[in-house]
Amino acid sequence: MWFKNLVVYRLPEGWSADADDLDRKLAHEALQACGGFQMESRGWVCPHEDGLFLHRQNRQWLFGLGEELKILPASVVRQEAQVRADDMARQQAHPVSRKQMRDLKAQVLNELLPRALVRRRTTHAWIDSAGNWLVIDTSGEAKAEQFMEVLRRTEEGFPARRLETERAPASAMSQWLIQGEVPGAFTIDQDLELRAADGSKATVRYVRHSLEGKEIRDHINSGKTVVRLGLTWNDRISFVLTEQLQIKRVTFLDILKREADAEVEDDNQQFEIDFALMTGELALLLADLTKALGGEKTRT
Repeated sequence: MWFKNLVVYRLPEGWSADADDLDRKLAHEALQACGGFQMESRGWVCPHEDGLFLHRQNRQWLFGLGEELKILPASVVRQEAQVRADDMARQQAHPVSRKQMRDLKAQVLNELLPRALVRRRTTHAWIDSAGNWLVIDTSGEAKAEQFMEVLRRTEEGFPARRLETERAPASAMSQWLIQGEVPGAFTIDQDLELRAADGSKATVRYVRHSLEGKEIRDHINSGKTVVRLGLTWNDRISFVLTEQLQIKRVTFLDILKREADAEVEDDNQQFEIDFALMTGELALLLADLTKALGGEKTRT
């Protein structure tokens, strides 16, 4: 249940939605199994055993996009097509043409697709309808945009936009390292990645390494850009902030886990406790991080 990577979107002030209506729309676009000749299928799935497509806890909503992918490596198709091409070449006494090769590959693909293994995975998202956050648990922009594409198709005109701050994360992280501190409840950890701004793209990485030395400042002063920086918020959550304002490798520290591991009656109650703790803490973290980056960028 605990999110590991965050791509953060903002909902406009005054935004509101009917949870029951959104649940019905998600159910209408539920995940369907891959057909015999489909390579992939996407649709909404129930994120919890309550059978709802939109799990609700007060004003915190959880939902998930399911994806089925056929596992059929291109190398397997090429290999089988080549075997058939060799047989055809012997029969017709000359090499196969490009069109014949394309036709063979298409034939092999159509024959193997219905027998291919299917991999299923789910990408979860959380809407804080009180604080106007939409957070997708994924490590990549492409996967987040794919999620948003399906959501906007399901809920036409869904108004979420990527969070933008007044200060660019790369600039702010550089200043934090030079000053040796971060505004608010944040502390600098021991993970860092810098990249040269020139065409060489030379990269320097520090893992579990003190970031207080002069060499770090020298790298920054020489023009290298901070692209990733490890941070801890309020001694409760550690994470890596990227130059694209992604929040990766989110780890809920022991003090928070002890609260979640309190004695509970069943798995359902544990799920509710975990979801309440996660959303409550992440909402505060996002607000503090936005403030540390100069506040939300004014949209024109």
